[in-house]
Amino acid sequence: MESIDGVLLVDKGKDMTSHDVVAVARRSLGTKKIGHCGTLDPMATGLLILVVGRGTKIQDLLMAEDKEYVGSLKLGATTNTQDAEGDILVETPVPDLSEAQIKAAFDKYRGDFYQTPPMVSAIKKEGVPLYKLARQGKEVEREPRLVHIYSYRIDKIGLPVVEFTVVCSKGFYVRTYAHDIGQDLGCGAHLASLRRTKSGRFDLKRSVTFEQLKTAPRGELYAAMLSLPEVSRMRGA
Repeated sequence: MESIDGVLLVDKGKDMTSHDVVAVARRSLGTKKIGHCGTLDPMATGLLILVVGRGTKIQDLLMAEDKEYVGSLKLGATTNTQDAEGDILVETPVPDLSEAQIKAAFDKYRGDFYQTPPMVSAIKKEGVPLYKLARQGKEVEREPRLVHIYSYRIDKIGLPVVEFTVVCSKGFYVRTYAHDIGQDLGCGAHLASLRRTKSGRFDLKRSVTFEQLKTAPRGELYAAMLSLPEVSRMRGA
């Protein structure tokens, strides 16, 4: 069988890992050589880029590109994972915050700044992923990382929930962003929902759903893939 090379865009559903998507793609496409570009947490949905065959050679290039997310944060509660999946650590009454106060908290995070990654993350400390240490109840010092926000928009305020869109660099943790904004507003917050809508030049328009990935005939999935020359043209390379 000739090798399949290219990029497949998948719209990941909730409550599954990025690794689950890759495992199904291997079966559905009939090839072992598949990787993904940028992990999405189980609670997050949206764009997961799969690189197939020789496409794995451009995995690092595609992972390095900017991402766009649509999300919501819930004020008044911090969690041990900084998102809705975790256990609540502290609950605080939410004051009657004005739009200007909320905007000022978001405005603090623009351009370049340092962000301390969460304990529940895949970053390794002496070879051990932080989330494994977190499961053992350990907290270790994390090195702040330089990240960048290109733009953000507050889409809706319905306290205690604030909906937003953010365009950010690789390595940016949206749940830490939600947590930090909550700290600045004095009542804490956690990430309530998250959807990745863009990564570099790719968006959800050409994506297949997880259900299609699981059940569509192989030929249909091949047809949905972007060829490597097409990817190169899209990226202006």
